Amino acid sequence: MTEPLSPVSRLREEFSEKQALFNAQPGIIRRFIEAQARQIAEALIEHQPQVRFSLPDRIIAELPQINQPATITLPAASREQSVGGFRKRLLHQDVRDELRRRLNELEQSPDHAISTSAGLLRYAAAIHLVHNMLPSGRTVTYQPENDEEIPTIPTEDLEPESAITQASDAIAEEGKADEGRGDLQVPFVPAARRFYLPQWVSFDDSGKLLVGSVKEAESHVASMERYVTILHAASSLAPYIIADEEYQKKRYGMLGQLVNQGRALARYKTQDIIHTIKERANSGNLNRGLSLSLPYYNDQELKMDLTTFEVIPAGRIMFVPAFVVRAAREEAAKRVQDTRFSPSTRKHLMAELQMLEDAFFQPD
Repeated sequence: MTEPLSPVSRLREEFSEKQALFNAQPGIIRRFIEAQARQIAEALIEHQPQVRFSLPDRIIAELPQINQPATITLPAASREQSVGGFRKRLLHQDVRDELRRRLNELEQSPDHAISTSAGLLRYAAAIHLVHNMLPSGRTVTYQPENDEEIPTIPTEDLEPESAITQASDAIAEEGKADEGRGDLQVPFVPAARRFYLPQWVSFDDSGKLLVGSVKEAESHVASMERYVTILHAASSLAPYIIADEEYQKKRYGMLGQLVNQGRALARYKTQDIIHTIKERANSGNLNRGLSLSLPYYNDQELKMDLTTFEVIPAGRIMFVPAFVVRAAREEAAKRVQDTRFSPSTRKHLMAELQMLEDAFFQPD
């Protein structure tokens, strides 16, 4: 008796079947499907109010009756598809949800040509999201910090530096005066080259800012979040895409980098908050109350969040460093059992509260 396939094995099998079916199509049909899939993928990511796409006029598929590949034609009336529109937008209906529903309806069609074509479109859209909309990066290995679930610490071994700078090691720049003379390769620092996409690395492992400003670092984190959002859109559209080797490589490489750099940005901002408090305290500008919004990186939601708490109530109360210590300890006590956080996010936030406490603690 054959053992049932595991969920992961089923996804691998489904991915292989879709891949083989797509590759079995004639070149002209593949290119047509890819063009329509691009429109679907971009609508999912760009929040377009409306998307139009077409099913191919014919495909190669196995007919259930004869159990062998054959060319089957689609009904002309079913080929043109439109989702969304101004009226739906007024009703606040998300075109992405409607697009997924339409593809589901088409795949459930009793017409074998329509259902197979819709499945090919879904496959091609997921492939476009993963392979074409996202840059590839370096081969990297991360290790988890202590017993965390997400590996975020790059291993120490770097590839040996070459006399020839590779594109993945550098930013290509061309100034106006150099137009036509080729790209100038500006190598990344070693700390950045340890990550999947060095161009979005803003902090080294000691928390030193590697870019020109915090705004630039925020922009890099936003770019990485968008990268992961596109991967999530692909797996939501076609869950079997997780069996794709390129998907796994990109998800692993970017997820570790994003969480690492998001936490580093939060710590940097926390240090800036500490510096600002001390500066304002020295100038006597904190005697009318103080509330803090402490940034931390939520590795469950994959976004920067804030925890807000009161240090000194509003009023004429003289600032004393011990107030910050007490407030940080009280906030830590509230968060230590907060089930809304993953264990790693809670640990990261607790470490930032400890930074705050240590900065203002004055032993007797």
